[in-house]
Amino acid sequence: MNARPFRKMHGLGNDFVVVDARSEPFDLDAARAARIADRRWGVGCDQVIVLEPARDGGDLALRFFNSDGSEAEACGNGTRCVASLVLAEQGKAEQGKAALAIETLGGLLEARAAEGGAVEVDMGPPRFAWDAVPLAREMDTLHLDFRHGPLADPVALSMGNPHVVFFVEDADTVDLPALGLAIEHDPLFPQRTNVQVVQVLARDRIRHRIWERGAGLTQASGSGGCAAALAAMRRGLTDRRVVVGQPGGELTITWREADGHVIMTGPVATSFVGSLDPALL
Repeated sequence: MNARPFRKMHGLGNDFVVVDARSEPFDLDAARAARIADRRWGVGCDQVIVLEPARDGGDLALRFFNSDGSEAEACGNGTRCVASLVLAEQGKAEQGKAALAIETLGGLLEARAAEGGAVEVDMGPPRFAWDAVPLAREMDTLHLDFRHGPLADPVALSMGNPHVVFFVEDADTVDLPALGLAIEHDPLFPQRTNVQVVQVLARDRIRHRIWERGAGLTQASGSGGCAAALAAMRRGLTDRRVVVGQPGGELTITWREADGHVIMTGPVATSFVGSLDPALL
């Protein structure tokens, strides 16, 4: 395989290696993705993102590979990063321009430019049914009968990928690296799960940390921020528009009453561009 151009991007420190395969296919499997994502031997990232031609009438399709090589259904921060590139490419990078339709394994997402260079993504409606998360057995997803160490009584939901959200008094003091991996792999979650801890600060603001399925502790997460906000909203702890503070920065999450869709808005950045050495591939 020849050297392949890539772009290193991040959303609030949640970082990605982005490869455009719309005109030239990119044969990426779990082992190659893990090598690229390795922070010592590869480029280093939370996820590798591959742009592909649309298959169902969208503008393009995206595939997301976690740093362990597993494939994810959705990634909110990564979608924003790629959307910023393609919106500029298509001349839609000004606020109010037509939306971009992006196909993912988690469903069709729409993205558009927002104020101050931010990008807004319509993440679609959340899914609260136990078998949509999915869970291994029928349970109340608003108050999940689940405990691991000091964490208990979470909310479970899907944002195109599975999430479990625990409410705590101080999110920064939770030893998430020690707890996240075991919860991610608990048999209750047949597709594994993203693990969140949330501290409610006000009706319009929460503090959020995440252990990402297949990537571990990350600086931020788009779908995770949506899940955290939705869990708080569903419990009646916040209003339907919330600023989600993560270690890497802030996202704004809105749960629209009209259609039940979740709107995520936040910044994107490019760190550098380069070429993947054939030895990695």
